[in-house]
Amino acid sequence: MHEGGRDEEAPGGEAPGGVGTGETGSGGEGTGGAWAGPGAGAETPGEGAAEARRPRRRRRVLRSTLAALTLLFLPLLTAETALRVNDTGTPKPGTTTRHQDALWLGHAWVDGRKTDRDVQALARRLKTSGIRDLYVHAGPLEHDGTLPKTAYRRSRWLTTALHRAAPGVRVQAWLGDKLASESPDGLRLDRAATRTAILASTRRILAAGFEGAHFDLEPLHSGDQNYLALLDDLRALTHARHALLSVAAHQIDPLPAFHSFWGTTTGHPKWWSQAYFGQVARRVDQIAVMSYDTMQPLQSLYGGYVAQQTSLALEVTPRTTDLLMGLPFYHENNFGHWAHAETVPAGVRGVRLGLSRTDAGRVRFGVALYVDFAATEADWRAYQEDWVR
Repeated sequence: MHEGGRDEEAPGGEAPGGVGTGETGSGGEGTGGAWAGPGAGAETPGEGAAEARRPRRRRRVLRSTLAALTLLFLPLLTAETALRVNDTGTPKPGTTTRHQDALWLGHAWVDGRKTDRDVQALARRLKTSGIRDLYVHAGPLEHDGTLPKTAYRRSRWLTTALHRAAPGVRVQAWLGDKLASESPDGLRLDRAATRTAILASTRRILAAGFEGAHFDLEPLHSGDQNYLALLDDLRALTHARHALLSVAAHQIDPLPAFHSFWGTTTGHPKWWSQAYFGQVARRVDQIAVMSYDTMQPLQSLYGGYVAQQTSLALEVTPRTTDLLMGLPFYHENNFGHWAHAETVPAGVRGVRLGLSRTDAGRVRFGVALYVDFAATEADWRAYQEDWVR
């Protein structure tokens, strides 16, 4: 995920008392306050039977625990096995770039840190790629939907320089914010005034020279109707100005209604239903799936996961909408993302397998690379060799 459109490159318990402390009770050292009394150590009536029952109770507890663990992990093991199988096979010929790929660019491109020399170097990179769209971090939005002009003060220089150095490449403003969907702090889409402010911010960003607006609002829960209403208004605005509307999209349920289960157990639904993904896709010109941060520990599982996500997205994305599958051009290691597993070669293989199985001839399709400032030469080489060719 992109942390609600906030660019990482942008400038920028002890236990309660008495528990586990080693203190003893008031009845004497090491006794816990109980007096042993006469005859201590002698077996009293019934103690032998109680001792015999304890192993049986322990066995019952062990069996119950094993049964619970089986119920928990068997579906997970089944799902992971399915992903491994999903990574098998050979992609069809021609399932490579359609020259409609995209690249997320960091905030340095609009805040004064980048120069004409950087633009020329980027243009040379783009010339041999399949990249058509650049999502330039020009935010984030404030929690009330407004956008300070200081956030994108060099946007006119950038768009002019890129159009001169890389004709045909479209430059979009990447905007977003953290939503107040899982905490009280953040942008609230349920407020009409906030949605109106987002529209006003979009007008200003387009007037600054960008050819489109790319929104990344997170965490966005499946079924959010206020988001759909915002997209309807944004599309009317962008189309009236002959500009593009694109969004970064959450992943689709890998299992039916999985977002509901995950939301109930963790408080963070993460995924969208396939139906809701389709509702979003029908309202935009481009939809880029953030198909990374998948919690998969192996390249084969990640490739199978991306293949599944590609198929699920293709099934509900209209042919009039550009569908882009995200590739990880970054190398963090945490619970949600393992750099040794989520690699560009594994991701590209998954994209090609999903495309081959579902709609190999889809024209309005590509990959989106996240993110320029974390990418290595190995990432670029894998993208070129495996996808651009």
